[in-house]
Order: sequence, then C-alpha cells, then structure tokens
Amino acid sequence: MLNMFDKKDQIILNELKKNSRASTKKIANSVNIPRVTVHDRIKKMQKNGIIESFNAVINYKKIGLETEVFIFVSFQANSDISQRELAKKISKLKGVYEVHIISGEYDLLLKVRGKNLEDIGKLVVDKIRKVSGVARTLTFACFETIR
Repeated sequence: MLNMFDKKDQIILNELKKNSRASTKKIANSVNIPRVTVHDRIKKMQKNGIIESFNAVINYKKIGLETEVFIFVSFQANSDISQRELAKKISKLKGVYEVHIISGEYDLLLKVRGKNLEDIGKLVVDKIRKVSGVARTLTFACFETIR
C-alpha cells in the first residue's frame, strides 16, 4: 500500500491537517493540483484507510477544560483483567481523552482534561486508581501545548 501513497498525497494530507473542512477547490488552488485529482486522491486515501476521519480541533479552554495532565499508570500484573482490557476500561472514563499502551517502567500513558487540578485529582483518586488492575499512577501537569 505504501507505493500507492506519493508526494501529491502527502501535499494534500498536509493541507487537510491545516483545515480538514477545506474544500477540494481551495486545496487544489493552494497546492496547484487539479480539483478532480484532489477529490479522487482524498477518496482513495479514505478507501485505503490512510484518512480515517475528519476531526475538529477543539479549544478546550473555551469550553472550561483548561487543565491538561498526563498520567502514567502501572498495571497490576496479578489482577483479574489484562492490560489491554484495563486500557479500554480507563478510556471510557469521563475526562480521559487518550490512552496509550507503552513500554518502560509504566504501562499506560493517559491524556486527561478537566476544569482544574482539583477536578483532575478527583478523577485520579476516585476513579482511575479504583479501577481493578491499576497498581499506581504518576501525574504530570501540562503548562502549555506548543503543537
């Protein structure tokens, strides 16, 4: 499938990453590729699973979720669920935006958002740490996201 993806596809993807709602006409004008070609390539990338979805980029501060933290979670190996099941269970908790299974001293990396640190603290203490399979957590506050 890699040979089906070329420089023109990458150029189109770069434009879509800037604004996924841009029209094919706008993209075509911006990158100097015919509109029909842009349209066909986007459809091809969707069909081949290169483009999975078009997403909104949300300004979380404007909706009251201005605090972002990253949480490392250790998996309790002798628990009654698997590490993958634990990740899925945690991913369903309100306030948890991403769950990554990772290597190293910790087993999961979470991206969590809330109104403030107190709000996130309640999520960690009252929900995440109570999930069967969680051995311990380590939380890092995010000061600013550059990219």
